[in-house]
Amino acid sequence: MAAQAQQESAVGPVHDSVRDREIRVEQEHLDRVYRRLEEKIDEAEFLMRDAARRGQVGTPGALAERDAQVFRAGVHLNRLNNEFEDFLFGRIDLLLGKDGKRGPDGAYTAVEPADGAVRPDGTADIAETLHIGRIGVLDQDYSPLVIDWRAPAAAPFYRSTPVDPGRVVRRRVIRSKGRRVLGVEDDLMRPELTAYLDGEELPVVGDGALMAALGQARTHSMRDIVASIQAEQDLVIRAPAASVTHVEGGPGTGKTAVALHRAAYLLYQDRRRYAGGILIVSPTPLLVAYTEGVLPSLGEEGQVAIRALGSLVEGVEATVYDTPAVARVKGSARMLKVLRKAARGALETEDAPTRLRVVAFGRRLELDAEDLKEIRRSALGGTAPVNLLRPRARKLLLDALWERSGAGTRHTDPELAAELRSSFDDDITSEDDFIAFLDAWWPELTPSAVLDAMADERRLGRWARRVLNQGEVRRLARSLRRDGRSVHDIALLDELQAVLGTPARPRKRRELDPLDQLTGLEELMPVREESQRERAERLAQERVEYAHVIVDEAQDLTPMQWRMVGRRGRHATWTVVGDPAQSSWSDPDEAAEARDEALGSRPRRRFELTVNYRNPAEIADLASRVLALAMPGSTAPRAVRSTGVEPRFAVARGGLGETVRAEARRLLERVDGTVGVVVAMQRREEARRWLDGLGDRVVALGSLEAKGLEYDATVVVSPAEIADESPAGLRVLYVALTRATQQLTVVSGERDEPDSSGVPDLLRD
Repeated sequence: MAAQAQQESAVGPVHDSVRDREIRVEQEHLDRVYRRLEEKIDEAEFLMRDAARRGQVGTPGALAERDAQVFRAGVHLNRLNNEFEDFLFGRIDLLLGKDGKRGPDGAYTAVEPADGAVRPDGTADIAETLHIGRIGVLDQDYSPLVIDWRAPAAAPFYRSTPVDPGRVVRRRVIRSKGRRVLGVEDDLMRPELTAYLDGEELPVVGDGALMAALGQARTHSMRDIVASIQAEQDLVIRAPAASVTHVEGGPGTGKTAVALHRAAYLLYQDRRRYAGGILIVSPTPLLVAYTEGVLPSLGEEGQVAIRALGSLVEGVEATVYDTPAVARVKGSARMLKVLRKAARGALETEDAPTRLRVVAFGRRLELDAEDLKEIRRSALGGTAPVNLLRPRARKLLLDALWERSGAGTRHTDPELAAELRSSFDDDITSEDDFIAFLDAWWPELTPSAVLDAMADERRLGRWARRVLNQGEVRRLARSLRRDGRSVHDIALLDELQAVLGTPARPRKRRELDPLDQLTGLEELMPVREESQRERAERLAQERVEYAHVIVDEAQDLTPMQWRMVGRRGRHATWTVVGDPAQSSWSDPDEAAEARDEALGSRPRRRFELTVNYRNPAEIADLASRVLALAMPGSTAPRAVRSTGVEPRFAVARGGLGETVRAEARRLLERVDGTVGVVVAMQRREEARRWLDGLGDRVVALGSLEAKGLEYDATVVVSPAEIADESPAGLRVLYVALTRATQQLTVVSGERDEPDSSGVPDLLRD
């Protein structure tokens, strides 16, 4: 025993010295990288100063050159000045490659080791070491100090496995904060080799980078996974974008993180192609807030828009929730017929004029209610957007008045007749009475105005006849009378914008200097055309179509939401990420049909993520019981770790709020990060009051808000309430049970029928 204790005491310091020595090695390299970054920052600042001097020349060419140089230098300086928490995060030690070709980043391009790289006695020399970081850095001799994580040379860092190691012998994850290296974790890809670096045996530190990353405490913001991307995730991130990349994966497989990293990768690979912008669509504002910091940390921002479904229409934001019954109506493709009828019917208001009187050629001309009704019916006979039919309606009114005047028979000469008709039209359309009549009889409609008109149950009943039943009409009209719009209303507004159309606006003239007006120079000044840069900025602000569209949690989109998203990617490539087992929409077949229409005939490339990195096996096993009820025959993703901590079950014997608060406080004492309390949607405000005063680490959220989020621990309140909320309630409960990375507590309420151990009916074997 004494000898064993002596041996253990000897091993400890040796192990620590190896770790400390390897941290010092990485610290020296990181110091060199930051010295080079400081040189690059000085260069960028010099370019900024030089550009300012060029502007003093005053010629148009010099000013244009200055603007371009300032823009490029400013972008470069902004990237260099961003010191991320772990700017340098990885390293791979490689065997000699089959060829000696170097890529544009200075690294050798060979994937497989050269013949003879491994000696017959099982030893080998490390021929190349690459450090992986958020952006690439070259030294003064153009040799790589850091390889951009998106570069082809960095792919082995993510794809190498002990089964298929390629040239990689050791993969190292480097943890740093600012300019200080905190630790290293190594994975051996070729454990059978004895590898040497600079004449010394290659050391190995730690128990594995992935497990270390999974054990970190969560915050209320998503971290990038750039240091711990796994092989099947990397295949998705780097997949070509020539068509539709369809990705399926269960809870915890990293779908959202993969989607964000894919956006950064696509921009790196072909920035010019994606200058039209990349749109990432998230299901909820909570998920947008959770993920929006990832792209800047990956060295990309500005060309990627992350939008919640309720924020896709400019000028309006979803602030209220619909009941499941109302959501099923608003999300259904049946609403197309209702909206098209409503868009035409909304022209007929109670105060719309029923008679038109004008004076022409000394005569009073009049069109009565029947005449106007027939003209409106003729004008609406086409399929053009309603607002764009106003010129047609105006012409039909003038035609009817011309016929009523009898002036068409005055001249047999076609030229004289045409001149008389032109004079007649000019006289009529310049009259204030005619202009006021047209504005009142055929007003320019807005999507909000049509939705407001649909809040009238009587009118909505006419427009929805043989499409919606009476109960659906009543619920829909009542929901539209509320203050605020729901996420489903946003899709209706977008559809109405397409049905109504936007009339062409006259172009704005250049704003003139007051001196120009005093001197009469405005008559000589042409309307200034916008510059290419001004046009690019304007289009970015007005952008409604994108070069690439990424849809996160795609299984939740309704048919109407698919139509809304589809309009933003008519000419785009797509990445569609989701999991049918987590769908909260009650009719997946109808949604799939709308999805296929939005994606068109583009070829599909499919991937499946099969490994659950979020939940320990104890939590994943419990959730799989609900999956078996929600989607019989489905296979849950495989959890990669076990903590030995089983889910806890509690029963609310007294007040539900008191029990939930006590369980949340208990979890706050047991985890270092965040605690999420998931309740049925109607209990959200109530649950927030239960948790008042417990601090920022705990948050209450509704079942539909939990999608895509993760917490160190979760409290799931009354599974029966969540399951009974909608026809998709069991799938929603499955989502709620898979949010925790460490500990899960389930609190049973009145409807859960817990057994003697507190396990509710839905979660028993």
